[in-house]
Amino acid sequence: MPSEAQPIARGAAAIRVVPPDRPWTWLTAGWRDLLANPLIGFFYGGALTLAGWLISLVLLWTRSAWAILPASAGFFIVAPLLVAGLYEASRLREVGQPVTIGACLRGFTRNGTQLAFMGVVLLLLHLFWVRFAALLFALMFGINFAPPLEDVPMAMLRSPMLLPFLIVGTASGAVLAAGAFAISAVSIPMLVDRPDISAFEAIVASLRAVATNPGAMIFWAGLIVVFTAMAMVPFFLGLALVIPLIGHATWHAYRDLVGQA
Repeated sequence: MPSEAQPIARGAAAIRVVPPDRPWTWLTAGWRDLLANPLIGFFYGGALTLAGWLISLVLLWTRSAWAILPASAGFFIVAPLLVAGLYEASRLREVGQPVTIGACLRGFTRNGTQLAFMGVVLLLLHLFWVRFAALLFALMFGINFAPPLEDVPMAMLRSPMLLPFLIVGTASGAVLAAGAFAISAVSIPMLVDRPDISAFEAIVASLRAVATNPGAMIFWAGLIVVFTAMAMVPFFLGLALVIPLIGHATWHAYRDLVGQA
């Protein structure tokens, strides 16, 4: 699904210029991929929904209900790697090969070492965010803030520090998420597609794609945030649909933005 615009840079990959409203095209193509292989999509979406439930239960059990929101933000950071199998599904469909769960899982091994490196980078970003959120919570509410679990929501609502906590936490989280998006917007599907490149080359291509198309990429990031946030509201159930849709669409974003040298 290449853009009509000509590449503006040469190197390991040529970055194309696309219109600011291009994400709608990526979503449309992603929806077609999802409809073509719904079991594959819902396998990944269902797995991430289950992961959301497990994370929430563990945090509730450990009396860390405050951490559910920061931990949930990890979907924005590490999800691009977790759905590498969906990129492989779209790639296989594009070249006319059979799409099976086994074949999609093998997408993680096409460039396994470099994908693992990307995983470490994104995981470190996520862990940094969770630790930062814990520090921020302690600074805002105090280290002795430990009401009974059932009273935590009301205790936070009554605290004058709730609004500063939300403002600072949201702003800092947005900055971190923007950085994670910039380095992973096209890098992970690029690693799945091209086993001959390194994670560093893919990250550079991703940064160039974002810098070259700020309008389209800001719009795309906004759609991802809105769709994912809405999907999390009904006990993470919406992720079963939203994650595969965004995953397939991300593949088409990569194919649209990045060309061969």
